[in-house]
Amino acid sequence: MWLTLAVGFLLFSATLAYLRYSRVQLYKSLESETSAVSEFLTGDVLNSRSQERLPSFDRRLVYLDDVLPADQFAALRSEIETLVETERSYLPAHKKGGTVAYETLMVKAPRVVALYRSPALSKLVSSILGDTARPTPINDQSSCSILFYDRPGDHIGWHYDHNFYRGRHVTVLIPIINRNATGDGLSAARLEARFGRDIDVVETPPNRFVMFEGQKVLHRVTPIAAGERRVMLSMTFATDTHSSVAQGIKRRIKDTAFFGLRALWT
Repeated sequence: MWLTLAVGFLLFSATLAYLRYSRVQLYKSLESETSAVSEFLTGDVLNSRSQERLPSFDRRLVYLDDVLPADQFAALRSEIETLVETERSYLPAHKKGGTVAYETLMVKAPRVVALYRSPALSKLVSSILGDTARPTPINDQSSCSILFYDRPGDHIGWHYDHNFYRGRHVTVLIPIINRNATGDGLSAARLEARFGRDIDVVETPPNRFVMFEGQKVLHRVTPIAAGERRVMLSMTFATDTHSSVAQGIKRRIKDTAFFGLRALWT
């Protein structure tokens, strides 16, 4: 009996070690490939007019309109519209929606990754934050992802974001598609933020830059209605991208709700 248990434990440990090794090798390969993604961005990465007066980050939530030049946004949208396979997640009474993970974007959406890793975007985030911020690591599946709200009832309930890094952590959203069933307005999926007793509705029309510190801002996205579609580019930045062991474990557990069991080996 003890021999059987010992052999089973060794096989289980070896399997875990192999899975972890495989993921590490994958991320090394993807990291080496991302050195060339900048070629997918030509001309001005960001719209300079949208940055003439940067808003105060005192409330830890700001937005800028038309952050990308029209040609850059059109190319980004075309690339994202080719992503048809999403990982659906459903947490009863909290979240329902589809997601495309960072590692998938590295292979299928290089323009998205190039924007996320561009110095211009990091500079904009840092200027608003008042501190140097950089993209979070490649093994964090939520570092750069596409969020799909395209089935009736897709939403996410009231929550604070978890910070899995030693520095401050902010989220940047750029709406790619947001339309109602008739195509003449925005969907019913609205970003809302609670400040004390007040609830602010942050409209998310395409090409708006929304930045917030989710660890400090209670927020949600209301349910989308039938026939509507809302697609968001979500990117995270941190002032210190190192994590403690405990933070790394918590991130992996959280990511299993969005990306399945493979997140445990990231």
